[in-house]
Amino acid sequence: MPINRATPLRVAVLASGRGSNLQAIIDAIEAERVQAQIVAVISNKKDAGALERARKHGLKDVFVDPKPFAGQSDSRETYDRALLELLQQHEVDLVLLAGYMKIVTAVLVNAYVNRMMNIHPSLLPSFPGLDVQKKAIDWGCKLAGCTVHFVTEGVDEGPIIIQAAVPILNEDTPETLAARILVQEHKIYPRAVQLFAEGRLRVEGRRVFIDSAKADAEAIISPS
Repeated sequence: MPINRATPLRVAVLASGRGSNLQAIIDAIEAERVQAQIVAVISNKKDAGALERARKHGLKDVFVDPKPFAGQSDSRETYDRALLELLQQHEVDLVLLAGYMKIVTAVLVNAYVNRMMNIHPSLLPSFPGLDVQKKAIDWGCKLAGCTVHFVTEGVDEGPIIIQAAVPILNEDTPETLAARILVQEHKIYPRAVQLFAEGRLRVEGRRVFIDSAKADAEAIISPS
């Protein structure tokens, strides 16, 4: 059932790129459509656009350099332990991956079971990984889209929270399709965060249920 939080949901965003999904979440929070606060934006890229977006909005921006960890046999796990310490210092309730170009390890996954989300530009479980718009076109799919899911150790394999579908047009290129999908990404990621903040997401095995009379309508955006 929906809950009323005494304090806003404490969110950290991990990003490696320009941060357009981060911006969508910031905008939704500032418009009071999402009851949360971003307590840190963290990147493995010093010049990531996401960090600049964080600074423009007065949010804490943190660059965690992966180079000092590179020579270690368990470099990925050691790096994630540094991230975990940072997340714990900021008392983070929910971790969001937004264009984060590193595969997170069990160190983070186990610490944030069903409390770490990712957004992927395909209708999972179809086309995990990279170059997904090209794959959808090459396979002759009629629909493409995006998926918000909880993060597990398998790449793009976690329980699906929300999806949005867009038609694939005859004249589409990977770039034009990606641009239309991105519009939907900016809608469904903030929605997923708000559902989490309201305590309305219930995970049973591989399935995520939204506790609401309108659950089905809130779980997918259909093509128009």
